[in-house]
Formats: sequence, C-alpha cells, structure tokens
Amino acid sequence: MKNDVLTDALGLSRRALLLGSAGMLAVGALGGRARAQEMTPKRGGHLVFGLDTASSSDSIDPAFYTESYMYTVGFQLFNTLVEIGESSELVPSLAESWEPTRPDGSEWRFKIRKGVQFHNGKELDANDVIYSINHHRGPDSKSGAKGSLEAITEIKATGPMEVTITLVGGNADFPYTLTDYHLGIGPDGGDFTKGIGTGAYTLETFQPGVRALTKRFENHWNPDRGFVDSCETLAMSDPTARMAALVSGQVHIINRVDPKMAGRLASMSGVKVFSTPANTMYCFPMRCDMAPFDNVDMRQAMKHAIDREIILKNGYGGAGIVGNDTPIPNWSPYYSADVPKNSYDPDKARSLIQKAGFSGPIELSVSDNGFPGSVDAAQLFRNSASAAGIDITVNRVPSDGYWDEVWMKKPFCASNWSVRPTVDAMLSLILQTGAPWNETYWSNPAFDQLIISARAELDETKRKAIYHDAQVILAQEAGELIPIFVDQQNASTDRIQGIKGIPGGGDMGGYRLSEKVWFES
Repeated sequence: MKNDVLTDALGLSRRALLLGSAGMLAVGALGGRARAQEMTPKRGGHLVFGLDTASSSDSIDPAFYTESYMYTVGFQLFNTLVEIGESSELVPSLAESWEPTRPDGSEWRFKIRKGVQFHNGKELDANDVIYSINHHRGPDSKSGAKGSLEAITEIKATGPMEVTITLVGGNADFPYTLTDYHLGIGPDGGDFTKGIGTGAYTLETFQPGVRALTKRFENHWNPDRGFVDSCETLAMSDPTARMAALVSGQVHIINRVDPKMAGRLASMSGVKVFSTPANTMYCFPMRCDMAPFDNVDMRQAMKHAIDREIILKNGYGGAGIVGNDTPIPNWSPYYSADVPKNSYDPDKARSLIQKAGFSGPIELSVSDNGFPGSVDAAQLFRNSASAAGIDITVNRVPSDGYWDEVWMKKPFCASNWSVRPTVDAMLSLILQTGAPWNETYWSNPAFDQLIISARAELDETKRKAIYHDAQVILAQEAGELIPIFVDQQNASTDRIQGIKGIPGGGDMGGYRLSEKVWFES
C-alpha cells in the first residue's frame, strides 16, 4: 500500500501534522457516524487487523509473547483462567470461580469450567491447567510470565475440575496474575507452538513477522465471543502505512495511531478513533549492570537531563501524562504524588554526571518497535541533555528483531509496557531482582522486601504506605527512565462495533477485540 493514498485522503499539510488530539481521548469511539445505542452483535465477515510490533522471531507459544501483535493473535487462540472486565474487575473465564483457602491469601482454589473443548477435541480439566502454568516455571524457563509465577510453591489438582495453588507467602492479588496474556491454557502434554487452545478461533496460517490467519471455532464454549468468521492479523510496522491501509479499506482496525494525526483521522467519514488513556509507559531503560549506568549518580543525571513535558507535547500532542520513573501512573489508587519529582534540571544533571566521573558520548538505541515515535523522542532527549553537557548519540536500529537483538542487550534503549491491572504485577515483572524481564538488571534487596510486604498486606492504608516507599526508591535509584505514559490511540472503520476499553487491562480492549467486535452489516 503506497503512503500517498493516505496523503491524498487526509490532505496532509504542515498544519495537519501539528494537530494534537488532547481533549478527545475518552475511552470509546470518536468520529464516524454516531450511535445512539449499541447494536446487537452479528455474526459473519472477515476481520483484518494492521498492527505494529510483529517480528520474524515471533512464536505462537504464549511464553514468548513480547508485544501487542502477538498478544492480539494469542487471545484469538487461547483463554486464560480469569480476565479483566470493563470496569477493571476480575471476571471468570476458564475458571468459574476462585477463593482463598487461607486468611492471608497464600493459597487459592480455582473451580475449572466444565464442558470446555480444546481445538483438538479434548475437554478441559485440571491437568491441562497445571501443565499450562508449569510451562512457564522451572529454572530453564525463558517465559515472560516466569517472574510473576515464582511465588508458587505447589500447584495440584484437588479434584478433576479443581486446582489449588500454594504460594510462598500471602498475595491478595494473585488471581490477577492469571489474567496475563502469557498464561493461555493448552492441553496437557501439548505443543504450544501449534496454537491449540480453547479460544474463539483456530489457527490456519502463521508467518512470523508477516501474517496470522485464524477461523472461528464452532465449538467455542462462550456464545458471547467470536462473532466474525475469520481474523487476519497483518504486520505493519510503519504508522503511515497503517493509516493508509485503514483509509483505503485494506484493514478494519489499526493500532498506535500517530497522535499528531489522530484528530484529522477521526474527522474522516467512515473512520473512528478510540483510545485507552495513559495506558502505556514509554521508557528508556538503563542497564544497571553495565557502565556507565552501574553508577546511581549517572542514572540520576539522565533522569534530570530529559525534558518530559517537551517530549509529551511535541512528540505525542499532549496525549498522555508525564511520568516520574515509576511504573505507577497518576490514576492508580497507589500513586504517591509526594514522591520527589525528577524534573528537568540541566544544572543538577551536569553536577551529577561530574560526580559520577563520566565523560564522552552515550549511545541510545531506538526503534519504533521499542515504542512508536522513539526516534523523535530520543532526539528531543538529546537536545535537552546537551544543555547539561551530556552527549547522547541516537542510534536508529531496525524494528525487526529488536526484542531479541537490542532490548535487554544494549545498555541504553527504548522500551514500552502496558500498565498491568495491579501494582504488584508491574513491579514484580520488570523491577524485582531476578525477574526475567527486569530490563535494567537492577537489584535492590530493600525494594524487593517492600514488594513482598505489600503483596501480603490486606490493610489498604498500610499497603499504600509500603508502595509509597517503593516509589521513592525507584525514582531515586532504579534504572528505569519513564518520561511519559501515553494514551494508546487506535482506529477502525465505523462498520466495526463492540469496541470497549479495559482500564489497566491492556490496549485495544485488553487485546481481545478479535473475539469481541462485529461488523455492523
């Protein structure tokens, strides 16, 4: 698809490119033909996505999902035990119910749904659940869910359709852990790369980094999911190409709309823009085990050398909020507003870098797979850092293979994370010592203990106080540089119905639009 299709359709001009989208970011659809009331779901049609973040190294195995492209494909094939509902509440999926069997939440019992069939005809039972969760555990596991499951000491069948999970300590939020897109349930002894799950669609074709094709599973257990006949998920890394494909009718849904173009796109007939406010953090992780970021003064210098407001305004049209180097956005009930701010201060940054004894250029590796617009954000970072005497060299690297060849390998790069439904999930996933996705390789025993204490604390006042202390440590010492949380803006044709946001549950309806939307006619 040529990009001039989009240029012609949108009438691009310098003024249009500068149009922001602040003030039009409530969860839900914008633009297109208004609907007085939601229509009854209809079955039929071939749904096509145009999504970024695909890679030639992608795998159907949920253990290795790293970004939104595979999250979307994965939820076509697999279900989890529980899900995040539209009000951020836990709702049943393959587990009909769950309850703690100990007062401190250190043991949980899950009742497995009866009559659920896998794509290969096998009926779901407790052994399938145990096999699927253990797929991510063990010393040799490379799963992205390994860190969140390390608290499990035992998982066993306490009945044919009942699983009991024992934890090393109390965890009031543990059921939320099982909503993770890595934790899709497959048949006991099966090969996850075959894509055999209980999802609303079965796998037809998968070309890593190119295309995935699925078709509706007629024996799906949930009659309220899976309305279209088939789904095609196309890899489209370039944001302009995605918008062109939507405007021309090649695709029906795209993700990560350029914030500068969202307003113009939403004004077009036949197109609507929808967003999830402050749902994704864009960050520049610094590896704390590698020079020069093994020095805390150096890390703090970088945090004061970045002008966060300029990046949010100029790079993303103000569509989001400024961050303070913790993965807890200001809409979270556990956000602590009184944590000292790492505001832009070139003089302080210069003093800290001199204290660290560092001189010379710092290479920052970026790609749109790291986060959209990261090249421009890095250039803005470079400009603001130069006022502090810090020389940042921006290295634009290929998007394909980024998560395997750059992320967690280079000392300084771009990354992004969807905000998880609980603070514990965010902290234990990327900041706890030894977590598989601890992208900064930071380790702080005092911080680790705070996570453990908060996890088991049922008193909300005490829990907030613990998370406050954790945020102070993160802002002052950790290697995560989190300048902004962005509103994830996506778009669809106005024929698509059923789009709803999931606050804290992930972008694009918790990455489950495939099974939730339908065509108007």
